[in-house]
Amino acid sequence: MELRHLQHFVAVAEDQHFTRAAERLLVSQSGLSASIRALERELRAPLFVRTTRRVTLTEAGRALLAEAERILAQVRAAHEAVAAVQGVVRGTLSVGTEQCIAGVHVAGLLAAFRRRHPDVEIRLRQSGSGALGEEVAAGRLDLAFAYRTQVDSDQLRCVPLATEPMYVLCHPDHRLSRAAAAPVPEDLAGEVFVDFHPDWGPRRATDGAFAAAGVRRTVALEVNDVHSLLDLVGENLGVAVVPRHFRHKREALTALPLKDTGEAAYETVALLPAPAATSPAARALMALLEAGEA
Repeated sequence: MELRHLQHFVAVAEDQHFTRAAERLLVSQSGLSASIRALERELRAPLFVRTTRRVTLTEAGRALLAEAERILAQVRAAHEAVAAVQGVVRGTLSVGTEQCIAGVHVAGLLAAFRRRHPDVEIRLRQSGSGALGEEVAAGRLDLAFAYRTQVDSDQLRCVPLATEPMYVLCHPDHRLSRAAAAPVPEDLAGEVFVDFHPDWGPRRATDGAFAAAGVRRTVALEVNDVHSLLDLVGENLGVAVVPRHFRHKREALTALPLKDTGEAAYETVALLPAPAATSPAARALMALLEAGEA
């Protein structure tokens, strides 16, 4: 089994299209098809279901994909480790992050990294914390900045970044703005909520706080970006429960600390693979973060 066959297989699986994958790999479509056929012959199993519009993975293809990605990540790490011994950080740094993560200024950190390591290609992906953890564990991301969703394991470890209490955001004309005391979850029963996708850290923290308080809530307005959430609250269409640092993003809104949530809090971490599997580029980025570069 040749590495290029695995590289070609992963590219087709990602693009779900032979032509697009061939263009990205800078190879001919016939050469790419021949490479996939050779891999299928060696494994004695079809890897893709081909149609005129797209290709999808077979069960055998899905089983191979995780292993192929892990093998390619290990090969890349081996190259980068040898370069690091020679005093050079090169290759690719693949970073994942949630939007507006606490404890790190991602853009500033990546800019500082690029100044020090201009030969490294930086790739960035935004997603929810659960998906980011899976990507790091599978070797598709070098590290990710996310909400703490699990304890350390053989494939994933957490480096704490920040812990914040949760705040309620509402319109100045909302009844909560005139309340004499900070609200507790019971005070929000029956409210219309604006919130993020269930995989996002702030949503997970809020769901945990209300579940612990035994208060049922319904998210009527679900969004995937911070500005949409702030706009909906700003139009008095609902209230939102968010980490404390969100209160500075729209000064016209009323921000109130959410009380009586027990140990529920918004805790952000850097997610990394086990130390032996952490790439030199990821270690260099974390060194900058620990040095206060962002």
